[in-house]
Amino acid sequence: MAYNEKLLVESAQRGDTDAQKAIYRLHIRYLTAVCSRYVVNQEDVKDIMQDAFIKIFSSLSFFEYRGDGSLKGWMYRIVLNQTMRFMQLNGRIKFADISEADESVAISEPEMESIPTDVIYDLIRKLPDGYRTIFNLYVIEGKSHKEIAAMLDIKVNTSASQLHRAKAMLAAKIRHYQSTSEILSI
Repeated sequence: MAYNEKLLVESAQRGDTDAQKAIYRLHIRYLTAVCSRYVVNQEDVKDIMQDAFIKIFSSLSFFEYRGDGSLKGWMYRIVLNQTMRFMQLNGRIKFADISEADESVAISEPEMESIPTDVIYDLIRKLPDGYRTIFNLYVIEGKSHKEIAAMLDIKVNTSASQLHRAKAMLAAKIRHYQSTSEILSI
């Protein structure tokens, strides 16, 4: 379906509910996937997405169109912020204390070419909330430790150490998956 994003945004900003519905339909899957990287419970995801779209449509008059994709990027930031806010308000982000000895342990990265993408996604979702959050913000979203620290109101070193621990835990989960898969294929 071809559409002109600028015209759609302008119509939605004037209160055209059909344009708002079109924006919702065009972006709901992507934005839900963003939220689902951090929040496992689907009822919570629905609540966050509802709050995010209320914020999106109530703030749409302030949105400044800057070319194709700018709306998606703007909505992405709102969803990510709503997700982080939900997690902080509900005590979902907890960080484990990590000793310097734990941080100095080198992580051997497992071979991942033979693992389906959906399995890797599922293994990431099984990380504890704090680890999963830092991992996704750093690896998937491309945020720096400084940006993560500011978003989550933590120290930069906490972000770095939690990422290290998340990678170690994910590597262990991947190796376990691989060994289980090899046993089942024999």
